[in-house]
Amino acid sequence: MKLIVGLGNPGRRYERTPHNIGFDVVDILAHRHGATWQLAARFEAALAEATIFGKHVTLMKPLTYMNLSGRAILGYLSKNGGEPHEIMVICDDVNLPLGQLRLRPSGSHGGHKGLLSIIHTLGTLEFPRLRLGVRPAELPTNGWIEYVLTPFTPEAWETISRAEQEAADAVEIVLERGLDAAMNRFNRRHREAAEPEESQE
Repeated sequence: MKLIVGLGNPGRRYERTPHNIGFDVVDILAHRHGATWQLAARFEAALAEATIFGKHVTLMKPLTYMNLSGRAILGYLSKNGGEPHEIMVICDDVNLPLGQLRLRPSGSHGGHKGLLSIIHTLGTLEFPRLRLGVRPAELPTNGWIEYVLTPFTPEAWETISRAEQEAADAVEIVLERGLDAAMNRFNRRHREAAEPEESQE
């Protein structure tokens, strides 16, 4: 893994919103590993260089706004090289319960505009992604677009802030032991936690 991309929207108004979970996770990784963010205007992104478990990686926050996230990634790869399978994308997912993590080596965009942009720009589905669930117990009355751009309630933020730390742990496990090991650990953990609930339905 060479490039870890957290998806989000730039600007203070989007802080602590569902759509900015990716930004939060790469911020956590930068803080843990002493990396400093720098503006890379040519890529329309903020970048931080980190060494995690002996592996040099670039952390990225695209500053293009969500719907054009792929543009920043393509610009970086065009200059620095790299293949889609060497990228990990971190984003929110309204189809997963609040706080649940899911790692996959590839897949569709699932309605996520940032993933859609990356898929269209790179021309492939074959890049790993780590999704964090943001689906609330009660469906939003103002629609999903409004929901993902509105700050979490304090109660929801408690759950999400713990999940973001866990997501950073998952990225570290990917770098230390590989994607399969991280999938076995984190996907199974949440699947087992959900089993009692599912058995009651």
